[in-house]
Amino acid sequence: MQTRQLGRTGPRTAQLGLGLMGMSDLYGPADRAESLATIHAALEAGVTLLDTGDFYGMGHNEILLGEALRGQKREQALVSVKFGALRDPAGGWSGYDARPAAVKNFAAYSLQRLGLEHIDIYRPARLDPNVPIEDTVGAIADLVKQGYVQHIGLSEVGADTLRRAHAVHPISDLQIEYSMISRGIENGVLQTARELGIGITAYGVLSRGLISGHWSAQRAGEADFRGQYSPRFQGENLAHNLALVERVRQVADSLGISVAQLAIAWVLAQGQDIVALVGARRRQRLQEALGADQVVLGAADLARLEEVLPAGAAAGERYNAYLTVDLDSEKQ
Repeated sequence: MQTRQLGRTGPRTAQLGLGLMGMSDLYGPADRAESLATIHAALEAGVTLLDTGDFYGMGHNEILLGEALRGQKREQALVSVKFGALRDPAGGWSGYDARPAAVKNFAAYSLQRLGLEHIDIYRPARLDPNVPIEDTVGAIADLVKQGYVQHIGLSEVGADTLRRAHAVHPISDLQIEYSMISRGIENGVLQTARELGIGITAYGVLSRGLISGHWSAQRAGEADFRGQYSPRFQGENLAHNLALVERVRQVADSLGISVAQLAIAWVLAQGQDIVALVGARRRQRLQEALGADQVVLGAADLARLEEVLPAGAAAGERYNAYLTVDLDSEKQ
């Protein structure tokens, strides 16, 4: 698999990474054995970056990943962990905590659940509005000095926060949503990251399945994260967005690839400093996604995609107002 550098100071990794969230939370039930088999298949195919969060399934996802990495497989993986999102026993959300003491507490529990001596990339899941980013990054920098963390990343922050954080300690990469229908980072965040030498780890490259080519109107209203919190999956917005996907399908068919492969390849074509996370929960979907590794889109292909799916064409925001109000990356 082709590899890329995560920023000036980050590690080198395969250009496709695996996001594990759906194996534990938010997208409905998942099969544990199939999840483990999918992680192993990804590693065998050359995937290195594995992304988890301590709040995915309230620790379940880290335990799952720890099981998958027992033995020699640890040496093949770059483990990225997000922290700070607070949950309640019913699975609800209770804000964020990125105080220095909390940072070190979360890290201690993550290391235990993962069964690791260090975390390769450690990042707050969101900006805590009550804690200066300098304090949060400073606490992770202490963990770097102590050998518990190798690199510091961020997630869903804006350009100003990137600058402030990077002034405290080099930031390897910014994890942020980026896809053919989620292009907000092009309005300043991407440019700032490149100026500072910070890589981009793009998640949501298939917009949570919406532009995978496999979603249908019959799935509207499913009782998972998408139906509850993402306006793009709701009502007339969904019908509009699925019509856009059909236009993309025509381009994919002309290239002899799937819609999902085209969507992933589009993200990779936006720059050598971008790594794409795919959220496959099953080996079948993983194999399809891995096919994007060999897809090279030319200028004519990209121009055609820009014509059928220009920036801003999607209906509905990526999150509802409740999840957007404190989202630092949206404050530009």
